[in-house]
Amino acid sequence: MKVAFLGLGHMGLPMARNLAGSGHEVVGFDVFPAAVDAAREAGLIVGDSGTDAATAADVVITMFQTGTQVLEAYRGSGGAQGLLDVAASGALFIDCSTIAVDEARAAHALAEAAGHRSLDAPVSGGVVGAENATLAFMVGGTDDDFDAARPLLEAMGRRVVHCGGAGLGQAAKVCNNMILAVSQIAVAEAFVLGERLGLSHQALFDVASNASGQCWALTTNCPVPGPVPTSPANRDYRPGFAGALMNKDLGLAEQAIQLTGVDARMGMLAREIYAHYADGPGAGQDFSGIINSIREFSD
Repeated sequence: MKVAFLGLGHMGLPMARNLAGSGHEVVGFDVFPAAVDAAREAGLIVGDSGTDAATAADVVITMFQTGTQVLEAYRGSGGAQGLLDVAASGALFIDCSTIAVDEARAAHALAEAAGHRSLDAPVSGGVVGAENATLAFMVGGTDDDFDAARPLLEAMGRRVVHCGGAGLGQAAKVCNNMILAVSQIAVAEAFVLGERLGLSHQALFDVASNASGQCWALTTNCPVPGPVPTSPANRDYRPGFAGALMNKDLGLAEQAIQLTGVDARMGMLAREIYAHYADGPGAGQDFSGIINSIREFSD
């Protein structure tokens, strides 16, 4: 099976490498020369362009930053051919980007109109999950297309969940990341409060990680160095998942909240907090570095 993998950044490259390691013929591409160089150094075959990589591909996987990029790549721009024009007949398109639900549904419609199959399959688990093939995939599309994609997704992840029809993978991702943002802020606030009260980081971790405060933001992404040696806090908040990306995802959540009229006050407050964080150095730091903003603004 020939797989085109477009978008070889911090997430995409290890995902493509894991696919190649599982025995698939993977041809990648990225618009950034440094990413192309890194892919070649990792032993991947790299095309001269996105359409070159996708020509006659059975599966086309995209990992882009925005929905606009996904839609333009699918249909082409400026008179140039798009991915839908060059892939093999009836190819399976899998978009692993995190984009708006309506954009995901537009991508599905474009693929279907061109005679292809389509899934939205955003991921959770960050760079570590991509490197270790332990990502979680939230998938939207038909049952048959999901079954066809499952072996590929399982080569890159540990948990693959079919969330329903077109766009519902993105819906699950938006909801999940809103939970994550709110819980990461709550964990950070608790550690700053503990500091002010004289509680050691380890003592608070030992209690909360074994009590009702237990959550991923604490036990995996602990915002202080020490208790979880693999957390970004131990490497100066070098990102597994950058503040700018969390802010982007909360922007998608905000759109969905406004569209549905849900009274999501905690989600909207998290959006406000991360927007401020991403407006400064936090954009390039892990989103758990929000603890430093909380310290900064505490009296």
